[in-house]
Amino acid sequence: MNDPNPLPAAEAAPGLSQWQRVTGIFSAPSKVFQDVAAGNRSWWLPFLIMILVSYVFFATITMKIGWEQVAQNAIHLNAKTEAKLADAPPAQREIAVKFTRYSMEGAMAASPLLILAVLALGSLGLWGTINFGFGGKAKYGSIFAVWMLASLPSIIKTLLGVIVTFAGMAPESFNLRNFAPTNIGAFLSPTDTNAALYTFATSLDFVTIWTLVLLGMGTAIVARTKRSSGYIAVFGWWAIFVLIGVGWAAAMG
Repeated sequence: MNDPNPLPAAEAAPGLSQWQRVTGIFSAPSKVFQDVAAGNRSWWLPFLIMILVSYVFFATITMKIGWEQVAQNAIHLNAKTEAKLADAPPAQREIAVKFTRYSMEGAMAASPLLILAVLALGSLGLWGTINFGFGGKAKYGSIFAVWMLASLPSIIKTLLGVIVTFAGMAPESFNLRNFAPTNIGAFLSPTDTNAALYTFATSLDFVTIWTLVLLGMGTAIVARTKRSSGYIAVFGWWAIFVLIGVGWAAAMG
C-alpha cells in the first residue's frame, strides 16, 4: 500500500553564500569551484571587490605620484621612446607625455570594463581548450565565474602596491607595469637589465602563479576532467603569452 503521507524528498544542500565563496578561495578553493560546478555561477561580489581595490590604488597614484609623473616614468623606461624624444622639440615631447598620461590614466579609470573584456575573451579561449582539447564538459558561464573567483588574489598585489606607494616610494621610481614586490623583476633595474630578461623575470610573479593554480583547479572541476588537464590548459596559454611578451621585448629592446 502507498503511504498517504510520504516524506518530502531531501532537498539539495544550498549553495555557498557570496561571502563564503570569496573567503573560500583563500581557504578551500576546491569547495568553491564545486559550488560553481553545481550551477552557482554568480561572480558579482569578487568583481566588486576587485574594482573597489583597483580604485583605491587609482586614488593612491593620483595623490602620491601624479599621472604626469607616471607618464614620464613610462617614457623613461622605454629606451627607444626616450631616445627618440630626447632630440624632439619640447612641444612634441609634451604631446607624447600627455598622450601617455591620458591613455594610462584612462585605462586605469576604465578598469571595470577592461577586466570584463579580458575575462570574457580569456574564458572563451579556455572554454574551447578544455572542452575540445581535453574532452571537458564545461559551460562558458562556469569558466567565466571560475576565472573571476580565481582572480581574487590579485587584490593582495594591488594592496601591496598601495602600501609601498604610501610608504614613501620616490615618485620617479614608480613603475605602473610592476608596482609591487611580488615577482623577481621587482628586484631588478628595468633600465639596466636586458629587456627580454626583465620581462621574463616580471612574469614569474607569485600572485600570478597563485591565480593560475586556482584557475587550473577550477577549470578541471567545472569541466569534469583530470586536474592535470586544467593545469596544462591554463599554464600552456600562460607560457605562450610569456614567450610572446619576451620575444616582443627582445625585438623592441
